Amino acid sequence: MTIPQKSTRQQIPSGVWVLGFVSMLMDISSEMIHSLLPLFIVTTLGASAFAIGLIEGLAEATALIIKIFSGAISDYLGKRKSLAVIGYTMGAFTKPLFAMASTTGLVLTARLLDRAGKGIRGAPRDALIADIVPAQIRGSAFGLRQSLDTVGAFLGPLLAVGLMLLWANDFRAVFWVAVIPGLMAVALLLFGVREPEHLQTTKRTNPIKRENLKRLGTSYWWVVGIGAVFTLARFSEAFLVLRAHQGGIPIAFVPLVMVAMNIIYALSAYPFGKLSDRMNHKILLALGLLVLIAADLVLAMNDHWRVVLAGVALWGVHMGMTQGLLATMVADTAPADLYGTAYGFFNLVSGLAMLLASVLAGLLWDRLGASFTFYAGATFCMVALVGLVWQPIMKIVKS
Repeated sequence: MTIPQKSTRQQIPSGVWVLGFVSMLMDISSEMIHSLLPLFIVTTLGASAFAIGLIEGLAEATALIIKIFSGAISDYLGKRKSLAVIGYTMGAFTKPLFAMASTTGLVLTARLLDRAGKGIRGAPRDALIADIVPAQIRGSAFGLRQSLDTVGAFLGPLLAVGLMLLWANDFRAVFWVAVIPGLMAVALLLFGVREPEHLQTTKRTNPIKRENLKRLGTSYWWVVGIGAVFTLARFSEAFLVLRAHQGGIPIAFVPLVMVAMNIIYALSAYPFGKLSDRMNHKILLALGLLVLIAADLVLAMNDHWRVVLAGVALWGVHMGMTQGLLATMVADTAPADLYGTAYGFFNLVSGLAMLLASVLAGLLWDRLGASFTFYAGATFCMVALVGLVWQPIMKIVKS
């Protein structure tokens, strides 16, 4: 009697599914705020596009830079979940600050604290997935988590639109509601995820000692470099919201632009993650860059809502093609006992790139216009393509 083989989706451990739903709930909470925040800053607080770029750049850079420390600590302790719980709890409890903000300074403080929580949880969570998933379906697992995460990224703006229409554009009331799914995410993580036993019993050494860092080879650092250039080319999505607003879309409906992008992102992340388990990573990355170039060029053309929607759709496809893939490539090129540190360094470099990209995008937007901002993004994509041409042979590290 032949025993039927399980599908790839059935082989993915339950912990990955739970972590995906935790990410989804927290993204609902975050995106209810972030989809409205650029407009809140401009219309209610009277700030400029440069201020948005600075706030977004500093916030995202804070998250990504902190990941290096949380990742290294999780390697040293052999415990990922406790750090993830701290990070998600911090994210949930910073949401009320947005509702109370009356100045850009308080918005910046709230964003920094919120993204610090993201930084604390990010690398340990990704390392935990790499720990519990067999290498042959790693791309599928990261794609699934990213897909569920992105479901939250479009449900959040949808809720924001509905509540803005219901409550006559009351930003602060919507921000208060966002606290609820954040607390639900913390509860699900706390009671729904078990950490692998071997992580808690293996003797650990300082992961950032020179001897350990030398084990992160050329192939790993190439992935880090390409990830940084990707980040330069893909500045904050806050500028997609502003581009939509330029086209005359009513404030209450502007978050639907992010809904459209994230629906496409969510639908494409798992299929492309599954494809990455069978396809050459270099080719898939190159295709993702070509799609992002197309998105930038479309968004640079004009601000008519149909054109903006087409550019945003291409942006979502690019995200689905590349984000889970880059996470998979980090795990493929790093030793298993240094997963947290590897994700930390990857995100440190990407964080610095995000700060530079968002501030530069804000300056270009204010001084030269929106079109020039997106043309600059396309230029950075070309730089990344050159990097792919000169890629060394990737060495897969056996876990």
